[in-house]
Amino acid sequence: MGRGIKTSFRRRFKTKGQVAKTVAMGVTVLLKEKNELRLRIIGESHTALQVLRERLNNHKDVDYANYFPGHPELDDPEFYIRTKSKAGVEKVLTDIIGGVASEFEGASL
Repeated sequence: MGRGIKTSFRRRFKTKGQVAKTVAMGVTVLLKEKNELRLRIIGESHTALQVLRERLNNHKDVDYANYFPGHPELDDPEFYIRTKSKAGVEKVLTDIIGGVASEFEGASL
């Protein structure tokens, strides 16, 4: 029975077209220095922020990256990034976001 469901699932959702449209994230810059950046991410949940945090913390030029969700009904999450001395925070963030976007660019179901 489980095998039939899996096969049916594959046939039903297989597509070669675009899965979704690009979604813009609202961002407010709270602190911007050469090696530190604090952002408020408008209307975002843990899903995208967790991916971003994980990628940033695995980057060789990042000293620390984390997000703080605040109250779920009242606050938009804040994201904090600190890079090592020679790495500019904007370049590292741009590289990470570009890499994540390119990974999902060709996604299809």
